[in-house]
Amino acid sequence: MKKLILISSVFLCACSASRKAVINSPGCTSNHVGGKLFTALYQQKAAEYRALCLQAFNIARWRLDQYQPQTNKPKAIITDIDETIFDNSPYAVHQGLRGKDYEPSTWYEWTDKAAADTVPGGASFLKYASSKGVEIFYISNREERERISTLNNLQQFQFPNADDAHFLPRQTTSSKETRRQSIAATHEIIMLLGDNLADFSSLFDKKTFEERLQNTNISTSEFGNHFIILPNPGYGDWEGALFNYNYKLSQAQKDSVVKAGLKSY
Repeated sequence: MKKLILISSVFLCACSASRKAVINSPGCTSNHVGGKLFTALYQQKAAEYRALCLQAFNIARWRLDQYQPQTNKPKAIITDIDETIFDNSPYAVHQGLRGKDYEPSTWYEWTDKAAADTVPGGASFLKYASSKGVEIFYISNREERERISTLNNLQQFQFPNADDAHFLPRQTTSSKETRRQSIAATHEIIMLLGDNLADFSSLFDKKTFEERLQNTNISTSEFGNHFIILPNPGYGDWEGALFNYNYKLSQAQKDSVVKAGLKSY
């Protein structure tokens, strides 16, 4: 333990012998998977994670109170679900302890439980927005087959507008632009909430690592104003961009890409 060097907590192989107190999973051999366990630990235990979420929703409430309507359309807020208002870290832990990354079959098992807890501050903010007459729309890349369980999970915490009309899951494409535009046709969108840049604009749909950075700089004034972003170090298009969106890479190949992308001295 004394000689263990924590080069990067994000990519730490949490299944080393010195980490048996955290993980006892002999099948875990990937730094990539081990790093996801460590980020899930941060999400579950770090007061800093909670503070970042509360900070985001405090800013959102402030912006809502300041907002001056631009049209006579009904007002709306669009929010993502996973890692924006739902905490799915138990799924990441379940998979990591098995030495696995995301798998569709086990993801459906998780969402079928309708057991996700809320991201700190999310339910409170959306209830506040609803009390001000703002409609809430949930645009998620969960699938149609997850509709009932997702709505059940939202309703457990009394999220506003948790109904079929306000829940727009993925249909034919992961891009959310068409769904956003369908809401913009009938509503004035006050703000968007998300943990992934593609939750906000098509500028970030399946872009390279460099393009994502460039388009973030272009959108500087939107963050903390029209775009409210939540922390998610576990997954997202930032990870996909590293792998050129090739999700069929083996864990060993992902480890190699990760190590090649790290900056040291």
